[in-house]
Amino acid sequence: MVKEIKLGKIKIGENNPLVLIAGPCVIESERHTLYMASALKEIAQKLNFPFIFKSSYDKANRLSIKSYRGPGIKKGLKILEKVKEKFGLPLLSDVHCREEIKRAKEVLDIIQIPAFLCRQTDLVLEAGKTGKVVNLKKSQFLAPWDMKHIIEKIESTGNKKILLTERGTCFGYNNLVSDLRSLLILRELGYPVIYDATHSVQIPGGKGFCSGGAREFVPGLTRAAVAFGCEGIFLEVHDNPDKALCDGPNMLDLKTLEKLLKEVKKISQIWEKES
Repeated sequence: MVKEIKLGKIKIGENNPLVLIAGPCVIESERHTLYMASALKEIAQKLNFPFIFKSSYDKANRLSIKSYRGPGIKKGLKILEKVKEKFGLPLLSDVHCREEIKRAKEVLDIIQIPAFLCRQTDLVLEAGKTGKVVNLKKSQFLAPWDMKHIIEKIESTGNKKILLTERGTCFGYNNLVSDLRSLLILRELGYPVIYDATHSVQIPGGKGFCSGGAREFVPGLTRAAVAFGCEGIFLEVHDNPDKALCDGPNMLDLKTLEKLLKEVKKISQIWEKES
């Protein structure tokens, strides 16, 4: 049995309904972010999904200096704050250094540690000290059982509000693979597990100067992960993925999202009945 993590009215884990974490990869503009938050909230309410809005104010781990990173922390947090004020949605975004956390914690409900940085002890500890929910993304190069050491870092701060996110594992050069056994192994560590389907189909450096992706595999992997067992799904979504400024090749469009959520809802309800 995994712990129950409370986030306002949303309860994650311990036989609670499947949670949806979704949004565009990065903040492209205030207008676009508000539009996406509104559209996603409408879909989530229609299908009765507990919903957390996700978007990054800065993608600091891009491959190329020419890649779009986002508006930055100051402007980005202001936009996310407007999402919260207008739509009443809990917010998730990633942090990249200790210095960001003091400002980010005033706006974010979930502080996300990016996969590449999950072993950065000072960053992880600083996130834990906020007392906020911390989403630890398992690194592409880390075994799932090794996440217990990252969990211990957060717990050492007195914080036990932790989510664990699986986002694929390195499979040679420029490729990732999803080992769904990881979901069970992570759940045995005692905290809710989220499956990040869109980053799991990323092709790192696949375009030479930036990442590619294979979004056609997202629906199948999402259905499989929910059937295998997880407490939430993480999906990056865009109204026009082919025109997105970041991670377009592995993002879903809104129409595909709604269809997919209907499918996984049916699968998750089987789990709920058996529980």
